[in-house]
Amino acid sequence: MYEYTGAIHIHSNFSDGSGTVEEIASFAGEAGLDYIIITDHNTLRALHEGYEGWYDKTLVLVGCEINDKENKNHLLAIGINEAYSTRLSAKEYVKLVKDAGGIGIIAHPHEKRNSMEKHPPYPWTEWDTDDFTGIEIWNHMSEWMEGLTEENKYNYFVHPLKSISVPPQETIEVWDKLNLKRKVVGVGGVDAHAHKVNLLGFFEVEVFPYKVLFKSIRTHVLTDEPLEPSKSVYENKNIVLNALKEGRCFVSNFYRGDAKGFEFYALKENRKYFMGEALDFSGNVKINVRVPGKPARVKIIRNGEICESVDTAELSMPVDKPGVYRAEVFIGHHGWIFSNHIRIGI
Repeated sequence: MYEYTGAIHIHSNFSDGSGTVEEIASFAGEAGLDYIIITDHNTLRALHEGYEGWYDKTLVLVGCEINDKENKNHLLAIGINEAYSTRLSAKEYVKLVKDAGGIGIIAHPHEKRNSMEKHPPYPWTEWDTDDFTGIEIWNHMSEWMEGLTEENKYNYFVHPLKSISVPPQETIEVWDKLNLKRKVVGVGGVDAHAHKVNLLGFFEVEVFPYKVLFKSIRTHVLTDEPLEPSKSVYENKNIVLNALKEGRCFVSNFYRGDAKGFEFYALKENRKYFMGEALDFSGNVKINVRVPGKPARVKIIRNGEICESVDTAELSMPVDKPGVYRAEVFIGHHGWIFSNHIRIGI
């Protein structure tokens, strides 16, 4: 398979971001990203005005972030051609995205932040639907804001990458529980805006520049065929979206190390089953993990519970029970890599 690294959940000046699509793409290229997905609030102007495509070696794709009339239940809608009304209920626009053949990713599902009055939390409350494709298991901006206090605000502003440690436990638990019923894909988001703030009335400061956030939460996709500028934008877009839809992806925090080359698969009768796939629980089945670089703490999670935890660079573990399996990799107390699930006999 081919591996491509990207950033999801980015806002441009078509909504409440400060950068143009061209500027954002340039920063993504500097950060070594293979693709990015712009998701402006309730608009697809970047799509309709022709901004999808290659910018040097980075593929720029366009979706949007939809919310309800209470500005809750934010959904990253990718692969659609129209932005739906905010007067609709979350259940309605989730279904519209699915019926249009798109991907619906629940954004920052369990936000609880209260550090900034002007930026309240935007949690997901409409769980009575099975029409969404996945959830954002890790969102840089949400974790940063929820950890912000009066005491640590200086360090948080000066070192925004250091403040990101692990995905919310509540979100991880809900994600695992959902996957016991059906496949729910996990992705990571940066939620980049690059807001500009005027200080003392003299000069403007950009808070969390795109090029900084592009060094944090990334979503790696595994594809059956390569992304190539010689192909149409439609073909390249489908390659990325199909990998996301199938769950052939994993989330990493680039600040803790480059996760490119990470492997997590099940092996049965010399056939590999990758993230997002399912296989029968019969015969000799093994879970295999390979961590790029030096050894780290590898955890194998079955049905939401840790069944193996070891410091290693490679792991091969016999599967003795059916279940929904995924892997986590930690460096010290900090989360680094979070795989999607493999379903074995369930």
